Amino acid sequence: MSGLRRRLRVSAVLLTATALFAAGCGGGGSDSSSANAGGLEKTELNIGMLPLPETAPIQIAIDKGFFKAEGLTVTKPTIIAGGAAGMADLLSGKLDVMHSNYVSAITTVAKGAGKLKVVGEAWTAKPGNFALMVKKGSPIKSVADFKGKTVAVNTYKNVAELAMLSLLKTNGLTAEDVTFKEFPFPQMQGALATNQMDVAFMPEPFYQTAASKDGAVLVAEPFAGPTADFPIAGYLVTEDFAKKNPKTVAAFQRALVKATEVAISNSAEVEAALPKYTKIDRATAELMVLGGFSTTVNATRLQRVADLMTDFKYLDSKFDASSMIYSGSAS
Repeated sequence: MSGLRRRLRVSAVLLTATALFAAGCGGGGSDSSSANAGGLEKTELNIGMLPLPETAPIQIAIDKGFFKAEGLTVTKPTIIAGGAAGMADLLSGKLDVMHSNYVSAITTVAKGAGKLKVVGEAWTAKPGNFALMVKKGSPIKSVADFKGKTVAVNTYKNVAELAMLSLLKTNGLTAEDVTFKEFPFPQMQGALATNQMDVAFMPEPFYQTAASKDGAVLVAEPFAGPTADFPIAGYLVTEDFAKKNPKTVAAFQRALVKATEVAISNSAEVEAALPKYTKIDRATAELMVLGGFSTTVNATRLQRVADLMTDFKYLDSKFDASSMIYSGSAS
């Protein structure tokens, strides 16, 4: 924790205001009825993703030619505004592959709104990726002080609020002890500075920017204790798409694994990729933690998400998350 506080102070003079949500959009893919040299059922993929650090491997796979080497055309990813709109596009076939937080994905399947398969993991929370921030001079010094306060999350009943419920419980509080308020991440800095909330749940680089520009103070990391190394998001396809396009899915997986291995081994590649699909500049990217990339989808990890959702009544009954993991192979 102290190391993270030092990073906030050191980076204060270097960080500039940034926003993850870029205005770009990508073109739609088209079916290829004739197989290419690799026998792929479909060669053009439309990949929908949020402009977050965790999706850097997609940009890396484009830049390094990993998709092209697999016979896939991914000219530009489609930047989605949020999970709800993106999920609708995935289920309708407008998107072939979608980057999504696991809470939204599991909710969709558990409630019978669609059948999805996880074909790749995007991000697992690591220390420094997220922070709970308060305004400079706030009397709030710990999670125990959250009682009676307003906590900002980007979306109700999703991964941020779920993590908060777990953290509150660990510290002897309940959901009734706080008021959740919804703010998009880019708006949280200004809302915190103008007293529209008491505590803000912020990812990189928003919390660093709030610290450098307004003197916001780190109180705690939201993913700790029971939610340490918590799986955040992955890449999804519909069950129907997976059945009809197994070779295409396998090609996507191979390219993704190669790109993720690059992201894990060389942070400079991530730093170079981020400005191409987000508004995070290179200088800011160099100061971010940029951890959490994973090359494997693990049923035990994913079950942690489903079990926590059941514990806090996001789901009506226990859900078997292993049913969502694609059984094909990236080899």
